Amino acid sequence: MAPHLGLIPILLFSLSVLPSLSLSLSNSPPTVFDILPEYGLPRGLLPSSVSNYTLSDDGGFVVVLPKTCYIQFDYLVYYEKTITGKLTYGAITDLKGIQVQRFLFWFDVDEIRVDLPPSDSIYFTVGIINKKLDVDQFENVRSCRDGLSGSCVGSFKRGIQVFYIFDYLSNCLFIAFVS
Repeated sequence: MAPHLGLIPILLFSLSVLPSLSLSLSNSPPTVFDILPEYGLPRGLLPSSVSNYTLSDDGGFVVVLPKTCYIQFDYLVYYEKTITGKLTYGAITDLKGIQVQRFLFWFDVDEIRVDLPPSDSIYFTVGIINKKLDVDQFENVRSCRDGLSGSCVGSFKRGIQVFYIFDYLSNCLFIAFVS
């Protein structure tokens, strides 16, 4: 019976080490795709190629991609290598680095928000326009593509910036295209 007594210390040691080992394995930092749902936003707002992100205590964030890319949702979306903004519950404000294509033009996405309490809709603010879309298309994280192969639109993307100017004296909206 003496040889079996030697197994008891090994068993007790194993039971004490395994829980701490499993805790250290599960303490990996959350990904940006884990953080978005904590703020009531869908996981798939950003491409799967995110290489790094930082989130400050005030909600300011920086997301880094290895290179620019495109994802096709209801609209074609362009992601710059660096995306910044402010994350609050149910919204991303002061957004820089994401653009959406409408016809032949690219427009900056300034804000993304969801209804509170949550609904089936997500809202994108582009200039003075709010666009309501189905949130389901943003639930899954998508891979991005490098460019707009076979399309002349890519050259417009690099050369045209759109500015909205509202003249309160004449109550007119002017759209300026600058290359």
